Amino acid sequence: MTTEENKLLKQKIIDTCIQHQSDTIANLKREMDELQQMANEYGPPKDRYDSFRSQMLRRRDAFAEQLQKATEELFTLDKIKSSEVKTKVEFGSVVITNNQKLFIATSLGKINVYDDVYFCISPGVPVYKVLEGLKAGDETTFNNNKIRITAIF
Repeated sequence: MTTEENKLLKQKIIDTCIQHQSDTIANLKREMDELQQMANEYGPPKDRYDSFRSQMLRRRDAFAEQLQKATEELFTLDKIKSSEVKTKVEFGSVVITNNQKLFIATSLGKINVYDDVYFCISPGVPVYKVLEGLKAGDETTFNNNKIRITAIF
């Protein structure tokens, strides 16, 4: 693929990740609103053993923590520039290996772009630590599996 095609593919990967995170954020906000509404409609606790309202508010707070993390990950994705051509495995690079295709950004898991599967991983995962700094053509081993990097952009 040409450099220009790689930039377009990388932008599509970034856009897919941003859309995924935006959808996650919208879903979390909706869940939080529903839980808050349920707690409000229920009213104050009926007696000291009545924990329904407290349970709804605890669940809402748990979703709020997830929302905070999802929002931070969205900000992280916004920092990645598709125009930057990467030559080694680092934050913001797309890494093609003999086994899989990786996007080094945040831990979003598996995404589909143009009928290909890419795994979005954060720089904190073990496989990244093994690949960090390597270039196209380099080989390494992770969990007894040989990994050969065929392309980076």
